Parts: sequence; structure tokens; C-alpha cells
Amino acid sequence: MIALVQYLIKYALLLPFYESHGVTTTLSPLAFFLLVLATVCIAAGGYVINDVYDIETDKVNKPKKVIINKHISEKKASLLFIILNIIGVGLGFYLSNGIGKSAFFVVFILASALLYIYSSYLKQMALVGNIVVSLVVALSLLLVGIFELLPAITDTNRSVQVFFFKIILDYAIFAFMINFIRELVKDIEDIDGDNKAGMQTLPIVIGRERTNKIVFFLSLIPIFLIVYYVITNFFKQQLLVGYFLVLVIAPLIYVSIKLFSAEQKSHYKHISLILKLVMLTGMLSLLLYNFILK
Repeated sequence: MIALVQYLIKYALLLPFYESHGVTTTLSPLAFFLLVLATVCIAAGGYVINDVYDIETDKVNKPKKVIINKHISEKKASLLFIILNIIGVGLGFYLSNGIGKSAFFVVFILASALLYIYSSYLKQMALVGNIVVSLVVALSLLLVGIFELLPAITDTNRSVQVFFFKIILDYAIFAFMINFIRELVKDIEDIDGDNKAGMQTLPIVIGRERTNKIVFFLSLIPIFLIVYYVITNFFKQQLLVGYFLVLVIAPLIYVSIKLFSAEQKSHYKHISLILKLVMLTGMLSLLLYNFILK
């Protein structure tokens, strides 16, 4: 999904408006592929190290999906984590220097470090881990704007570049909100295994019912914000309004309704899946900009 969204940002949101709006991008197709590869490697490394630290909790929460020490040893998994991060950070260093913005290299180091700290320490803390991993997800979208738009800003195209960067920022905020809610839903779903492992997630600290109420109210925030965003920016664009109503807002309302009455582990698993689909449909709306901005 990360690779898909990054390609959508470049090829559905930015490149189609080179002639009509004067959007200027920095990376060649090959360099952009390396950017996507670097992002995916770091994200994959994050998943690997997360599985390494979640061996005990996964035995309780998802025993059929345990990979470490079943399909691959913990030692090999740790080595894979190191290799993936070396590739990701190395490519980030190469790309940053290639566009003359060596400081951008820090973004890759930051993402890699945060994913490791999240898995080894922050994940056990109520809300902190949820916020950090959601920020990293949002950063994967902003990365395209950072590398494609910022280096190409001049006095003549500044307003256009900033306009499109703000669109990417809006989608990054959307990704943060949906992922944050989903992380909390997963914490409720995994409360038994997390409790056994001695973690201090929000459901363990304040209880399942209170967390459920908090997540319910949090789920209303993106609904209102997206409705406001659509009315403000796309009120006359019937295609986009209809898309968001049917494929983003309606599923989010469904999630809120389900959260209000959720009790069993299967309920939260279903809600988590719907939120993942909402993330996808929200990002696929980037395909519609070619029809509404021209």
C-alpha cells in the first residue's frame, strides 16, 4: 500500500499537472523507484523487528500467524531487519546527495530509528507507540513531496509547488488519523496477549470499555473533518463528492456504529479490516484529481 500511494502521488497527482499548472518534480522514474524501494525496505524492516519483539504476544493474539522461530529463526529475522535497513537508509543517502539535499537523509534515519524504538520500547506505552507508528505512516506520504517538490521550488513556481505539497500533507494527515484509530482498535483486539507480555497499552491501563468509548469518539473526528474538507474544496465536483461519500465517509460511519456495540475480538478484527480498506479507498481518490483540476 505504501508503494501504491507513493506512485499515485507522483503519477496521478503531480506529473499530470506539469503542463496545466506548472508542477515541477525532481526525481527521474528510476530515482523515484529507488525512493519507493527505500521506503518499503525500511517499512518491511519495521515489520520484521516488530515480529521479533512480538513473539510471545503473537502466540496468544494470532497463533496461526506466528512466523519467528516457526518459519524463520529469530537470529535470521534480526539479520534481515539489519539488511533491509541498510538498503533503505543507503538508498536514502544516495538519493539525498543525488538531488543536492544531503540533509534529507535524516528522514530515513529517523524513520528507521523510530520503527525500532517503537517495537522495542514505545509499543508498550499507552498512546505513545500508536502516535509514533502513525506518524511514520504519514511520513511515507510526505516523503514524496519532500523529495519531488521542495528541491524544485523557485520564485516563479513557489505557489504551485506549495499548493500541491499541501494536498499531499492533507492525505498524510488523513493517513495518520485512520492509522491511529486502527492502532487503538488493534490494541483492544490484542489485549489478552499484550497483557500477558506486560505491556501498558491504553486498553490495559484504563480498560477495554473506556478505550472503546474513546476510540468511538475519535472515529467521529475524521468523519467531520473529511465532510468539511469535501464541502470546502470539492463542493462543485460531483464525482469527488460522490466518491468520498460512498467509499470513505460511509465506511467510517459504519466503523463508528460498529465500535459503539463492539465486544468480541472478531468485532475489532472486522473494524480493523474496514479501516484498512478506508485507508486504501481514501488514497485511491488521488486518481480523480486528473479530472477535477484540469
